[in-house]
Amino acid sequence: MKTIDVCLTPELIHLYSLKDKTVVIVDILRATSCMVTAFAHGADRIVPFASQEECRLMKTRGYITSGERDGKKVDGFDKGNSPFEYMGTEVTGKKIAFTTTNGTRAIEKSKLAKEVIIGSFLNLSSVIKYLLFSHNNVLVVCAGWKGKVNLEDTLFAGALVEKLKNHIEPDCDAPMAAQHLYNLAKGDMVDYLKNSSHVKRLNRLNIQKDIEFCLTPDRYTVVPRLVNNELIC
Repeated sequence: MKTIDVCLTPELIHLYSLKDKTVVIVDILRATSCMVTAFAHGADRIVPFASQEECRLMKTRGYITSGERDGKKVDGFDKGNSPFEYMGTEVTGKKIAFTTTNGTRAIEKSKLAKEVIIGSFLNLSSVIKYLLFSHNNVLVVCAGWKGKVNLEDTLFAGALVEKLKNHIEPDCDAPMAAQHLYNLAKGDMVDYLKNSSHVKRLNRLNIQKDIEFCLTPDRYTVVPRLVNNELIC
């Protein structure tokens, strides 16, 4: 049987072998939720950058520059890190350069994997279906917050473990812990996360609607994949 493991922060990724893995990158609040939303609204591709300086340079090549630092839009960029900025015709057919505090760093650290895909609650069932049909073992890489563990990414990892439990077995205790937390929270994740560190951080920015949106399962069916350092669908 295939296995699933959970890397709770990119700082721990050196402990995992990536060569036989489909890595699922998750940054629920809000990078991977934005990426999934952009592709669902017809974006052509997204190029992730760990560096905001490299991302900024892509504007000269006709890319929309997008991203945040500490939850706030980067000065001079076209878009920030709210999924509501990636809806509608203004992203249809467009190329997007994207940099965030945690999510794009997690992508950078996962590039040696056999395959990298983007996960969020917004495309949860589609990610599950994708993993079921894959021949690879699975590693969920939680973006966390500046090297530390966060709760919302762990809940998504737990959702995958729970919903795949009859087909893919946990590789160690981390997926089991994530699964347990998800089963505690799944009845009302918004309420469960209300005292989490990142939700408190985002509430100070007055974006409760972003939090609620990003925790809504199955709005979209796209599964972005990293191919030649670009995300495509």
